[in-house]
Amino acid sequence: MKILKNVVIVNPGEKPYKGFVTIEKDKFISVSPGDPKSQGIPEEDGCGGWLLPGLVNTHGHAGSSILRGAGDDMALDTWLKTVMWPNESKFTEETVKAATNLAMAEMIKSGTTTFLDMYHLFVDQFAERIADTGLKAVLGRGMIAFGTEEEKQSRLEASKHLIQQFHGSADGRLHIAVTPHAPYTCPPEFMLKAVELALDKNVLFHTHCAETKKEVEEHYSTYGIHPVDHLHKLGAYSGKSLLAHAVHVTEAHIDLFAAHKVSISHNPMSNLKLGSGIAPVAEMIKRKVNVSIGTDSTASNNSLDMVEEMRMAALLPKGRQEDPTVTNADQSFSAATVGGARALHLNKTGMLKPGWFADMILIDPKGLHLQPQSLEKIKSHILYAMKSSDIQSVWIHGKQLLKNRELTTLDEEKIIYEANIQAQKLR
Repeated sequence: MKILKNVVIVNPGEKPYKGFVTIEKDKFISVSPGDPKSQGIPEEDGCGGWLLPGLVNTHGHAGSSILRGAGDDMALDTWLKTVMWPNESKFTEETVKAATNLAMAEMIKSGTTTFLDMYHLFVDQFAERIADTGLKAVLGRGMIAFGTEEEKQSRLEASKHLIQQFHGSADGRLHIAVTPHAPYTCPPEFMLKAVELALDKNVLFHTHCAETKKEVEEHYSTYGIHPVDHLHKLGAYSGKSLLAHAVHVTEAHIDLFAAHKVSISHNPMSNLKLGSGIAPVAEMIKRKVNVSIGTDSTASNNSLDMVEEMRMAALLPKGRQEDPTVTNADQSFSAATVGGARALHLNKTGMLKPGWFADMILIDPKGLHLQPQSLEKIKSHILYAMKSSDIQSVWIHGKQLLKNRELTTLDEEKIIYEANIQAQKLR
């Protein structure tokens, strides 16, 4: 058991207050105002820092982190066909290891404690490294249904294997999702099998959907139906469902999401960089759709910084609607924490509460950009001024993975060296 004292407790939906937390093993025992009474329990002084729930990144592709900057300023379709898929066909296990290690280190240092990842290469090995590193994740075997029937079936079998091998492992930090890539890369008969697998195993179903206007137009041309409606017809919203992007959707689709409790992973910076458009997030929030936040990959963003991402998620709807009131700081903070955990169907995650998992980040509030200070301004500062470099420490399930900006379970210098070696090999 240990106590972190002299901190400001900052939860979504609540007013910040000065207090302390008591942690036993992987959970909070107490989250309280004031100062702890001396009980002989080891105490750590938070030095007046702001204590936040860890950030939850609900969409990414860590294995492609080695391709950061390899295909800038391209439309999605061109980028996939001329940069991503040709390069990924040359990836070795060492390439993916270097990329995923780079992604994990970047996420920890920018305050992400939980993430969803969809990738198709060496996922088992990534799961094992996540368990060793101490991060919390939902992993899915990305599935593109090209090739023979045997090849398609092998991808479904790989997903089944992941569920059997890793779901609920690493002391409950590791979960598995069924993750077909998208309706435009997975024909309906394959997508139906993926839906059935997720329902049979009672795990999350996650896919890209309605990311670009071209994607929607081509789906209409091929199948005579919008991809959101097609997924509904295939039963994709019958269980635990999370769609990435959902940029080109109608009000009727938003009502459909709300009715079936489909969560949306909003990826604002990736959508902007690829010219995909701006998702109607304000309308989704108004209709009580659970909107979470994702970074997408460093090949399309080019950052895994959830601090930047939640700021952009707060600002974009204001500009799109020409109305500064359609979003607020607390909504985006919630989307990046407890809303993300809700999207991933992870219990007791995303808040600093007794009995919940001790996933938390400590902010050093001394920077010039975080002044002047008051309790009333803290959430505003977090959303509109804070930088990820203000994050001093990170804990996941009570274990400290970042201490005074130093990684405790990963070798940052080695990770940087190996990432550059693998990138040079690709070139």
